[in-house]
Amino acid sequence: MKKKALIFGVTGQDGSYLTEFLLKKNYIVHAVKRKSSSLNTERIDHIYETNKKSFFLYYGDITDPISIQKLIKFVKPDEIYNLAAQSHVAVSFEIPNYTANVNALGCLNILEAIKTLKLNKVKYYQAGTSEMFGKIVEKRQSEKTPFYPRSPYGVAKLFAHWITINYRESYKIFACNGILFNHESPRRGETFVTRKITIGLSKIKLGLQKKLVLGNLYAKRDWGHAKDYVEAQWLILQQKKPEDFVIATGINYTVKNFIDECAKNLKIKITWRGNGINTKGFDSSGNCIVECSKKYFRPSEVDTLLGDANKARMKLKWKPKVTFSQLVKDMIFSDLNKLKSKLK
Repeated sequence: MKKKALIFGVTGQDGSYLTEFLLKKNYIVHAVKRKSSSLNTERIDHIYETNKKSFFLYYGDITDPISIQKLIKFVKPDEIYNLAAQSHVAVSFEIPNYTANVNALGCLNILEAIKTLKLNKVKYYQAGTSEMFGKIVEKRQSEKTPFYPRSPYGVAKLFAHWITINYRESYKIFACNGILFNHESPRRGETFVTRKITIGLSKIKLGLQKKLVLGNLYAKRDWGHAKDYVEAQWLILQQKKPEDFVIATGINYTVKNFIDECAKNLKIKITWRGNGINTKGFDSSGNCIVECSKKYFRPSEVDTLLGDANKARMKLKWKPKVTFSQLVKDMIFSDLNKLKSKLK
């Protein structure tokens, strides 16, 4: 019998990579997408077209507990992956109620359905985030590091993290948290800083844009490739007992480092002048092509995140395959080639 997986949040970056991964593992994948007035399936269209007998899509919304329970009862999955979220940290300050409803109560709705339906054998994965650590209290953040979220997004995800543990301990549900540090890819949303950089610099290279305006250039993040991280999500549910795992590369870089790596691939020489919010990047002709704006800073900043994934390395036998340089190269040339094809 083939295993059945149910994925919430399939139209996102992780959802699309996880679907590809599970189909290669010979799973039948059932997946949920939100109804919207415009099509939002570009990340999974290519998968659906070639896997119609093993990939099934449904409309649903994790803020609607009745529809979620009906869907879980109908599918009877072996594994449930909750990747659905309002996932943009800056946006969570603007729509905190919606963020809490989706990121916190959405998780609770799925767990309640598992409990109510008495699905004792189902395995549940909750997508956590390094943003739960926020204002860090340890240089490297592991499963034992205290949390201190600095955004409505981080706070809502922290509720989901603890309610997952609570249901695991209270109702003996096989429920796990993956505390994933920043993971990117060419499928990352265009409003995230890494894609803003890869698209912006590609446009500058092609003469389609003059300047890239960003927020905190000195924020440090532990960046990995989403392809590697979805494998870790699957591995977490293959263990004999449910546990929580930090997934990270263990190396961090500044946003400025990310820009420099992109520029190197595009053969753009950037000279930096000034510091702090007054930092500016100039090209070889003396034109300012990168600058900061206070409007892109968060109300409360998270300056640095650096993951300690030793537990995952030992217990899951997982480690990232894609390096920072390879990740940046993958992203920058994907966006450059997309833009070039539009110009033809």
